[in-house]
Amino acid sequence: MAEQGKSLKARAAELLSRREYTRQELFRRLAPFADSEEQLETVLDELAAADWQSDGRFAQQFASSKGAKFGSRRLAQEMRQRGVDSETIREALTGQNDLASAREQWRKKFGRPPADAAEKAKQYRFLAQRGFPSDVIRQVLARGADDDFDFPED
Repeated sequence: MAEQGKSLKARAAELLSRREYTRQELFRRLAPFADSEEQLETVLDELAAADWQSDGRFAQQFASSKGAKFGSRRLAQEMRQRGVDSETIREALTGQNDLASAREQWRKKFGRPPADAAEKAKQYRFLAQRGFPSDVIRQVLARGADDDFDFPED
């Protein structure tokens, strides 16, 4: 049963005023307050039509806010879990530069080439857990191909 007080639309507006949500996230957050699934779907349709809620906008914001720290594979996985469709994810990740992001994360965490196989495996795992593709990780660990990628001197 709907709780007395705020309407579903008011609750949704309150949530959306803090951050972007996907339709799926809003559905889950608002479901306990809806009288029926149809009522909730109607409200979500109204929010999308009024451009208060947009999965595309969520995906763009998510990719730009987390793109420096994580690779495109992890970003895509997290967006899929939040209900964003594949085409929207692809569009949001169009400008993602995995190589630059991986290099920066590598610099922050390690800052120097691996001394042995165990250290190389550790660095590889770190970047893989961040969602960077294996070809990008290999490039970073092999000192990169760009002239502007200099290792700090000890």
